[in-house]
Amino acid sequence: MTTAQHATAVPAGETPAAVCEYCQRPFPSATRLTLHKGTDHPQRIDDAERAAFQDAYLAEENDLRSFRLRALAVLVLVYFGFLIMYAILA
Repeated sequence: MTTAQHATAVPAGETPAAVCEYCQRPFPSATRLTLHKGTDHPQRIDDAERAAFQDAYLAEENDLRSFRLRALAVLVLVYFGFLIMYAILA
């Protein structure tokens, strides 16, 4: 399987929170490293890392769902706001 090469750079004077031991890619948090290992190196991780990946994946999924619902609510409010403004001003 071919993996994409991501151009990542750590700013001078800073150290990454975690580095992948398989591809040496730096990450800003251990959670991002766990998600990376589960998606890019699934055949290399053990059962404990797989369980950690599943937990991180579910947490990320919940955060994304919450963001999508809030974004939808904002779009609906903007739509009806413009609709009411048009009805009043037209």
